[in-house]
Amino acid sequence: MKLLNFLLNILWLVFCGLWMAIGYLIAALICFIFIVTIPFGIASLRIAGFVLWPFGRTTVERPGAGAPSCIGNVIWIVFAGWWLALGHLITSIPLFLSVIGIPFGWANLKMIPISLTPLGHEVVSTEERFGGR
Repeated sequence: MKLLNFLLNILWLVFCGLWMAIGYLIAALICFIFIVTIPFGIASLRIAGFVLWPFGRTTVERPGAGAPSCIGNVIWIVFAGWWLALGHLITSIPLFLSVIGIPFGWANLKMIPISLTPLGHEVVSTEERFGGR
């Protein structure tokens, strides 16, 4: 399974992972300009790592995130989340046009929720999340 995840991650990196990760890195750099938005920059870097190498990992809600994460996610959606989600949507369209790209197109669409609400979530291995299944 680890070999399959590795191969899928390599293909993902070539077809869309690198470009989407660059988008998240740009969002992080913009967030680091202002002190108040540093938590958004940190969340963006965390998601950039996930978008760069997603297979074998997933996202889960962080226990105890609460109201501040919810408020932060609303602010994130307004200023950065919508265009990152749009990037995933636009990137998925050409992937759906080829047979080999269809699974990557679906993976791209599955990343839209985390691109919209990164605060209060963390990236974990699928083994950790699903108990090695």
